[in-house]
Amino acid sequence: MARARSEERSGWLFILPFMVSMALFFVYAIVRTAYYSFTDFDLFKTPSFVGLSNYTALVSDELFLTALRNTIGFSLIVTTVQTALALALAVLVNHAVRARGPVRTVFYLPSIMSSAAMTLIFLWLFQRDGFMTAIVSIVLAYLRHILLFLVGVAAVQGALVLNARRRYEGVSIFDPFFLLVAAASALALVVACALAGLLPVFDNDLRISWLNTQQRFLFMPVTLWSVALMNVFTTVPTLMLLFLAGLQSIPNALYDAAEIDGANAFQRFRHITVPALRPVTFAVVTMGIIGTLQMFDQVAVLGDAAPLASRATLAYYVYENAFPAGASSRIGMASAAALVLGILTIAVVYVQKSVGVKERAE
Repeated sequence: MARARSEERSGWLFILPFMVSMALFFVYAIVRTAYYSFTDFDLFKTPSFVGLSNYTALVSDELFLTALRNTIGFSLIVTTVQTALALALAVLVNHAVRARGPVRTVFYLPSIMSSAAMTLIFLWLFQRDGFMTAIVSIVLAYLRHILLFLVGVAAVQGALVLNARRRYEGVSIFDPFFLLVAAASALALVVACALAGLLPVFDNDLRISWLNTQQRFLFMPVTLWSVALMNVFTTVPTLMLLFLAGLQSIPNALYDAAEIDGANAFQRFRHITVPALRPVTFAVVTMGIIGTLQMFDQVAVLGDAAPLASRATLAYYVYENAFPAGASSRIGMASAAALVLGILTIAVVYVQKSVGVKERAE
């Protein structure tokens, strides 16, 4: 009995620093923010109670509604893309036979760079006449070459696989040797057609505004699509490591048994890998939702390089109201928006947990 009480006291002592930090930086901060959200406060005068005025002002503020739409769209796009890419990269690295360590290192490198440094690099890449514009210009100029190459690869690969399957089973549609032969054959076809003058090159002088624009693509401003690309590039490596750890915990005996039963690679991935990775996928999706809903730093570093309405997110809206340039702080509005952001984050995570990816493996 005495030993049990001693262990209980030790346990409470171990978690005491965490409980103090939680009470100080989370519970107290939430209560204080809720109080300020019902006041008119500029950091210097005594807060005055204004009831629900800050919340009614938020609903009628066009910038807040824009930030809310941008945040939800950004979270949806980035969470989906980064989860799929992280899983694909983890599967690729897990199956790498040679140079597995260097491959992991190369894929993980983007996540160790600071967010501000990566944003500055992407600002340079997304200049009107920068790297991304050059890529689009080359694709448009050689569009017929690219289409002919893709059609050639698909045709040759399909023919090789069908011919092989007539003689023996188990040939994958993505057989790497056949892919290499198909790519070489398609490239030779493209070169021959180009030399014969059958594939004209289109001249263009593109100047694309990736950041300094208010144009929209689908349900999100073009500027935020660029920010989404930056965010995916920097977050995928960390999420890939989580998936990689999950993949390496799946027993090989399951794959061997499925292969003996005749399951192909896709069926093994669909019925073994995906169900076994559900706890990891749940963690990755949850962290992705929380991180993207609270995205701030990359938008803040953009600054005047992009219009406010095309890059505003809820987290940045809170900052803009708390510390507006050349104006008095609107702590009440910032606190109300911060509470909305917190409630939105909890609600989305709860919905994801209820109807999305489950946290238990099958």
